[in-house]
Amino acid sequence: MATAASDPPILQPREPSHQREAHARRGLHVAVVVVLALLVAGGLVFVGGVLALAAAGVLVLLALGACAGFVVIQPNESVVLILFGRYTGTVLHDGWFWVNPFTAPWRQKISLRVRNFQSERVKVNDASGSPIEIAGVVVWRIADTAKAVFDVEAFEQYVNVQSESALRHLATQYPYDDFDEGRLSLRGGAEEVSAALHRELQERLGAAGIEVMEARITHLAYAPEIAEAMLRRQQASAIVAARRTIVAGAVGLVEMALREIGEQGIVDLDEERKAAMVANLMVVLAGDRAPTPVINAGSLYA
Repeated sequence: MATAASDPPILQPREPSHQREAHARRGLHVAVVVVLALLVAGGLVFVGGVLALAAAGVLVLLALGACAGFVVIQPNESVVLILFGRYTGTVLHDGWFWVNPFTAPWRQKISLRVRNFQSERVKVNDASGSPIEIAGVVVWRIADTAKAVFDVEAFEQYVNVQSESALRHLATQYPYDDFDEGRLSLRGGAEEVSAALHRELQERLGAAGIEVMEARITHLAYAPEIAEAMLRRQQASAIVAARRTIVAGAVGLVEMALREIGEQGIVDLDEERKAAMVANLMVVLAGDRAPTPVINAGSLYA
């Protein structure tokens, strides 16, 4: 009787790696032991004899094997120790150390220095659907060497890919410009947008043990095919905003002029003449070019 094929085993999710400090001795202490062993081996060779030569050979082999455990670590550098496929710890301090010599084939030096990633200019549609060009810079460093080595493949490439992906996603969340009042934009809310980019990058790169120190947009522009049209739109918006300010100021000046004329009794104006005066003052104050005055040499009501 045929039996149904068994289902393939389901892989259980692996627990994230966590950095821990390795047991390492100062190299000078072990170096003294190695030198003493070599001196003793030399003495045995000098004495001679089969047993003495065998003992000297064993001491030399042990001393040479111990030398494989020496590591030199520079400031802001670390060494991840792996013993037969098992993570045994990370040496985080600078100096000359001696560690388990059997870890020599699998040791990995990891720099803890601060690094920069400058993304290429990418073309993407913003929240309003307009094509834009955007680029950014990410300042980062490794905070957990175990996650960087064991939880992701090629952590530097991982940072590059995730940074560009986060930058693209950010551009789709906000419009390029704040044409709608009260709406956060890429151009108008630089600090808020940078903070949002920083949060998203830290969430993405935390799986690799990366600490994001700073993230900012370095280039922001409309795509060439719509840049000219959007420039005209920006100019029109600027002109409208400037006109609004000019008109508001002109109305205040006209109101002040009418009030001063009435309070000081310079001339008694009826409603029709007030309207004519308001029209003339608004032309003078709110016009985009210098007015040409017409001098009335007759009476006020001529």
